[in-house]
Amino acid sequence: MPIRVVIDSLLAERGLSVGEFADRIGITPANVAVLKNGRARAVRFSTLDAICRVLDCQPGEILVWEED
Repeated sequence: MPIRVVIDSLLAERGLSVGEFADRIGITPANVAVLKNGRARAVRFSTLDAICRVLDCQPGEILVWEED
């Protein structure tokens, strides 16, 4: 899929573990792994909102489009 979720660097910059991040945004660590590993086929706007709130970022900072 040409759209990727890139949150590794933001988590590292903010000193958040995957578990803590998952708790703060209200999803399981397994689902965070799905996002990080590029296996997600969809992201709910409510989840995207929570990610942006927790990481204090804009959606364009975590969603990257790459041509196939």
